[in-house]
Parts: sequence; C-alpha cells; structure tokens
Amino acid sequence: MFQTDQEIIARINKLRAERNAVILAHNYELGEVQDIADFAGDSLELSQKAAKTKADVIVFCGVKFMAETANLLSPDKTVLLPVAEAGCDMADMADAEGLRQLKAQHPGAIVACYVNSTAEVKAESDICVTSSNAIAMIKSLPEDKEIIFVPDMNLGRYCMEQTGRKMILWEGFCPVHVRITAAQIRRRRTEYPNAQVLMHPESPKESIALADYALSTGGILKHARESNCQEFIIATEIGIMHRLQQENPDKKFIAASEQAVCPAMKVIRLKDILASLENMKTKVVVPEKIAAKARQPIIRMLEETARLQK
Repeated sequence: MFQTDQEIIARINKLRAERNAVILAHNYELGEVQDIADFAGDSLELSQKAAKTKADVIVFCGVKFMAETANLLSPDKTVLLPVAEAGCDMADMADAEGLRQLKAQHPGAIVACYVNSTAEVKAESDICVTSSNAIAMIKSLPEDKEIIFVPDMNLGRYCMEQTGRKMILWEGFCPVHVRITAAQIRRRRTEYPNAQVLMHPESPKESIALADYALSTGGILKHARESNCQEFIIATEIGIMHRLQQENPDKKFIAASEQAVCPAMKVIRLKDILASLENMKTKVVVPEKIAAKARQPIIRMLEETARLQK
C-alpha cells in the first residue's frame, strides 16, 4: 500500500515505462493530474498527440467522450479511462435516436457535431467542430444547406452570431459554463478594472457579450501567454487556472466564478491513474460498427482544417 503521493508517482512512472503508456490530462483536471501527464490540453488536441506517439497504451484523464475519441483516432492502442463513471452532462444531453428523428424532420440538413459528444452521436453527424474551429467549420459548409448543430446550443448560438448562418440548435448545454453569469462578470470587472475577460464560448450569450475574447481552453492559454496584459478574468472551468499560473507566474488570474467546477473533471486522482495502469482498466472501446461512422466527421473536420490552412 502506497502512503504518499511521491510513492504513487514513482509507481506510476515505473508502470508508464513498462506498459509503454502515455498519460493525457484535460486542462480542467486537478493540478496533480495535469502535472504527471505527458500532455495536457484540449480533448481533441490530446487525442491527436497520442495518435502520433508510439505508445501502446493511452491513459486518458478526462471524461468518457474524450477517451472514445482517442479510441477512434488510435484504434490500435489500448485506451484507459481511470474512473469509468467520469461522464459529460452536456454530451449525455444528446442521443443518437433523437438526432435521427431531427434529421428526418430536416432532410438534407448537414449535422455539425461539437466534439464534446458521444461516439453514437458523432456516428449520426457529418462534420465535427471544436470550440476553437467551430466558426471556420460552419463558414465552410454549403450556404444552400440547413445546419443542425448538436449538442451545445450556446456554442451553436455563438457560431450563428459570428457567421450569420442560421442553424437548428439542439437544446444541450454545459452545466458548468451556464453558471458563469453576466452579473458575475460585471462584478469582477468592477473589482479588476484592468483585467481582460477571457471566456469559453459554451457560456450564455449575455455573458459572452461582456467578454473581451471568447476562446477555447487552448485559445485562453495561448492568449494569456502572448498578451501584454497582466491581469485576466478567466470565465471557464477553474481547473485551467493551474496551468495558466504555471505558464505565466508573473501574471494574475482571477476566476470569474468559483462555482465553475465540473465534478466529473475532478474525480480522477493519482491513485486512480496508478490503479488504471496496474489493472489495465477501464478499457474504452467503441464498437467498430459505430466507430467506422463516428470517425468520418472527425476526419472531415481535420481535412477541412488542413485545406483552410493552405
């Protein structure tokens, strides 16, 4: 039985080498989990990095849909989710059967699916988007086609405003980001008048209207590194504060809301990573019948991104 974090970390590092494993941690995970990871970042970014490694095992410290995406992009690797119950409320708000019914009501519509969704929902979609590329992906779609956006209505509404494209929005939302209210932003601006407000676009419309920038977690990290500003109000899940402060020790970061906590992103501890590597659990495998279809919208997004970057 290991009593200290140092002993647990030593054992994790030993098993990481023995299993030829790579450990991934989302930006919202606990600091201790981010610190032990080989890579920390956005969900899709992490899956892409893991796919490029020669690792045999991916330990994904995040939630289930993230581990599913890693499995879709690295079907030859073993993907482990240290806590099997770690799920995403927003992803679970959309279901494949409901999406099929909506598609039947709008024949010919293109389904744009936020990557924060289950493999089953991705399998019913045409193209995936991330919070960083959603606007570009929506702009790239044919103007004569209806667009169904699933599952986050707040990100969808933000894309509508930025692109001028009308979309049929699935009524899903992130319970964490909807807690970040306009009143909280106004209060923080009064307290820190020189700070920039960096907000995730999963937030409510009235809150985004008060932000200086609406950015993905990766975008928030990049902006904080490159900006000359010294104070930032961070309007997203507070787990990102750990990395922001590590990367920018001379800058000040203020959480827009101390209530912006995702419980599912906080369940994985060092002991869970150790147990995962010891027991090779819990394996996440998307059934091939679903995987073959779910991979396609991700591939289409990556191809479109590459085309736009040329």
